[in-house]
Amino acid sequence: MQFEGISPARILVVEDEPNVAEVMRARLESFGYVVCSIVSSGKDALNAMEQWHPDIVIMDIKIHGDMDGIESARLIRAQFDVPVIYITSFVDDKLLKRAQITEPFGYIIKPYDGRQLQVAVEMAIFKHRLDRERQQVVADLQKALAEVKKLSGLLPICASCKKIRDDKGYWEQVEAYIKKNSEAEFTHSICPECARKLYPDIFTNSSTTIG
Repeated sequence: MQFEGISPARILVVEDEPNVAEVMRARLESFGYVVCSIVSSGKDALNAMEQWHPDIVIMDIKIHGDMDGIESARLIRAQFDVPVIYITSFVDDKLLKRAQITEPFGYIIKPYDGRQLQVAVEMAIFKHRLDRERQQVVADLQKALAEVKKLSGLLPICASCKKIRDDKGYWEQVEAYIKKNSEAEFTHSICPECARKLYPDIFTNSSTTIG
């Protein structure tokens, strides 16, 4: 299953049993996913992340090499921010607690059926998309708050010429200061009071403005 308008998910499989890996590849491809690579160690998994940039990783916990699947997943999450689904035939409290620390997006126990695998992948993709959208919303809100704060608080303003002193001690015209510290743009006009003072022979109506 794929969401409309979205390219098929690219999946990295980390599994040290060749036959098990090939069965998983066949199942994933039958669901419409792209298996970009199959590797058997944590080191190879990190290299594959650099080369293929997959959307999701299915990680066996017991794999070849100095790093097990949990340590490999921790590094992948830290360096690439890609969701990881664990798949293992070993289940105990100590292992589960270690796995939980890495914040996996799924946990499949062998033997598993194809439907279980498909659901785990779809849920991981969906949850990761929501996480990224949530992070973007938070970033947008923080940016908006920062923009609001630019013009909050007390502004030192000259009582005579109305220039504003910035945080570095320099005095600027009020329109220059506001333009630099906000997204406001200026057009110029003359208020009725100034119009009467500047052009008393032309502007006599208090509601008259020019611009």
